[in-house]
Order: sequence, then structure tokens, then C-alpha cells
Amino acid sequence: MTSTSHQTRIADMEILPINAYYTHRERSAIVSRPGITETLIKITLENGLIGWGESTRCADSGGILSALKAMRPFVIGRDVFNDEAIHRDIWVAGGWHLQPMTANLSYAGIDMALWDLKGKIAGRPIHDLLGGPLRDEVDYYYYLPLTNEAELRTLCRDGVERGFNVFYIKVGLNEAEEETFLQLIREEIGPNRQIRIDANQAWSIPDAVRIINRWQELIGIDLIEAPVKIDDLTQMLDVRARTGASISINEGLWHEPDMHRIINQRPGDYLCFSSYWVGSARRFMSMAWLSHHKGWKIIKHTHGELGLAAFMGQHLLLAAPNTDVGHQHTAAWMKTDIITEKLPPATTPRWGRITKPGLGVEIDEAAVAAAHADFKANGPISIHDQES
Repeated sequence: MTSTSHQTRIADMEILPINAYYTHRERSAIVSRPGITETLIKITLENGLIGWGESTRCADSGGILSALKAMRPFVIGRDVFNDEAIHRDIWVAGGWHLQPMTANLSYAGIDMALWDLKGKIAGRPIHDLLGGPLRDEVDYYYYLPLTNEAELRTLCRDGVERGFNVFYIKVGLNEAEEETFLQLIREEIGPNRQIRIDANQAWSIPDAVRIINRWQELIGIDLIEAPVKIDDLTQMLDVRARTGASISINEGLWHEPDMHRIINQRPGDYLCFSSYWVGSARRFMSMAWLSHHKGWKIIKHTHGELGLAAFMGQHLLLAAPNTDVGHQHTAAWMKTDIITEKLPPATTPRWGRITKPGLGVEIDEAAVAAAHADFKANGPISIHDQES
């Protein structure tokens, strides 16, 4: 064994499912949950250097755990810089090309840990390894929960005071209540700040056209995310043509062929996705550059994430060519995290360049142990549990 291989060969990959809880219940047309279950990836090299990653999930954390366990043998003993070969072998020899969405969500955590290690070995932040930053800072949104009018008013004022310019809220559950909320939001944040809504595909075409046109005139909406079903792109194209609204595409970006189809057929102006949507940082950057050449803007998506995934997203947004404003996060909603510092978007819309090597973040080992113990004691947090 050469010195170089000892320095870069993977000795172990630990898989740690954890539970983390929100300060607000997250409610939308598809979820109702008090927190999230994530899976941490801890990759250790033969020289003892450690890289961390985070695999998110959609419906079932058990599927992510199973996938990661199946992928583990393809990782152990490999050189950390052979990440594309590792990815290829998992997809081809492992057969994960047949389950691309689960594979992407799972492998993204492995990919993140490999990038963390490569950055630490190089002594550079990940965004430098992706071509270098194209901006000094990234702008994030203020995530408003579906709550009551009094709390919503207080939160809007808090967001304005902290300097946020983009406010985001879920819709698609109760039109009358949501219209009242949106009017309140506009009243509190003023005429120049942006309001973004996400229906999570809950509306029919007639309802989407009627509601969007009414709310555009009554309130002024910056963009609408996922107003109707995406599988048949003619639905989104129809709504776009009959409303003139700026549409953000999220659902439907499950893997690279979906991305190509949507980018080329253009049912919207914004792509809302992440590295765990398409499986790796390189694939995120490839899709960012392709969409940039086609005139799209991108917004980082979250369906619940901890500090590791948030840091990875920041690296990607710093390096991507067509980064917009108002990127998604759940930092302000987390009661606890598994990193030692507070994420900037929890308190401010602007997050600057990361200067430390790799992901540039330190892990709170005690917090990881407590969150893992919660998972073992209580099982995964359901994405649609019964409210107490």
C-alpha cells in the first residue's frame, strides 16, 4: 500500500439515522409533521480523517437506510477521489439505476461526505473545488408556517426586522384561510417584498387558473411553486399560459432525465431542486449549467434538512451560474441541530462565503448521539402524523 492510498483510502462508512424536531409544525398539502428524520453518513479514511454527509428522505426513512446499507460495500476500500467510479458502480453493478429517486436521496449523503473529505485533503472549501464562487453571498427566504393570524403577523414583522425580502408559505389546503393569510402578509411586509407560495400540486387546472389570477391581482405573488400536477407537462404549460404567472418547478425533478425534459420544454422559469434531488454535487452543477444556458434560474429546495445539507447547498449556490434569491431552508425552525454553530439563514437572509476546508462545519457529537438515541427509542418521524 502506498502512502497516497493510505491517505485517501476509505476504511469505514457509518450510517446514523436521527430525529430532529421543529419549533413549528410543518403543514402543507402533502405533509403534517413536527420534525424530520435524516440519516447521517460518517466516512473515515485509513489515516483517520472523517467526512460527514446527510441523506434526506421523502416518504420512508427505512428505504433510505436500506439503500445506504446496500451501497456501503461499493464505498469501503475505495479511493475518496474515485467518487465518479463509486457512483457508477453503485448505479450499474448495484442496480440502483432501477430505483433512481431513492438512490439519489440516499447517495447524496455519501457524495456529500466524499466532497467533505476531498475539501479537507485539499485544504479548500467545496465551492473552490466546483470551480470557485461566482458571488460573495446567497439570499434566503423567510419560511412562514400555516398558523394563526396573530402569530403570522408577529413572524412577518420579525422577518422584516431581520431584513428578509422573500417570504414563503404553503397553500393548497384551505383557499379562504390562505387568502386571508396572504393579505395579512402583504399588509405586514409592504408592497416591495416578495411573496412566494407552494401548492405542492394540490390544485386542478381550473382552480389553479382562478386562484392564481385572483391572488395576483389582489395580493401580488412573486412566483407559484407546483400549482398543478407535473407528470403531464401540458398541465403546467396550460396554467402558465392562462395566468402569466412565474412558475417554479420542484416536484418532477426526480432524476436527470426529468430535469432534461423539463428544462427543454420550459413549463416554468425557476427550477427548485438540490443535490439530493439529482444525487450528487456534480449532477447539480451540470443541471445548473444546462438550465443556465436555457435561460432558467435556480432555487435551492429543502424538504427538511439539518446543517450538513444546508452547508452543502450553500457551496453549490455560491458556485452555480444562475442562482436566484429566496433559497429554501428550515434552519429557523430547528429546535436543535447536529452542528456546533447556528446556521446564518436562521437569523438573516444573507449567507456569505464559506472559508473552512470541506463542508466547513463542525459536528456536535453529543447532539448526534442524542438524536440517534431518539430515533432508536421512538422510530422515524412520520411525514403525516396525527396532531395531538
